[in-house]
Amino acid sequence: MSATTVTVWLPAALVALFPGAPRQVEIEADTVDDVMNGLNDRWPGMRDRLCDSTPRIRRHINVFVDGERATLQTRLPPGTDVTVLTAISGG
Repeated sequence: MSATTVTVWLPAALVALFPGAPRQVEIEADTVDDVMNGLNDRWPGMRDRLCDSTPRIRRHINVFVDGERATLQTRLPPGTDVTVLTAISGG
C-alpha cells in the first residue's frame, strides 16, 4: 500500500533554522512518524528538533492532525492537514 499525500504546516521558528524549508510542505506519509522522517529526509536534523530519542514528540512541540492533537502513531487519512506548533509560555 502506498503512502498518502498530506499537507504539513511548520512554525516560522522551525523553518528559520533550516534554510530553504517552506512553512507548508507536501509529504507522502501514513503516520505522523512518517511525516517526521520525511521532513528529516529533506532537512536533516529537523526530526531531532521535533522528537526526542524515546521516540516521541518533544514536550514543547504540538502536532495536530485535522485539528486533533496527535502522537507519532497517529494515522493520516489522505489529504489531511498536519500542523506543527511550538508551545508558547509566559506569564
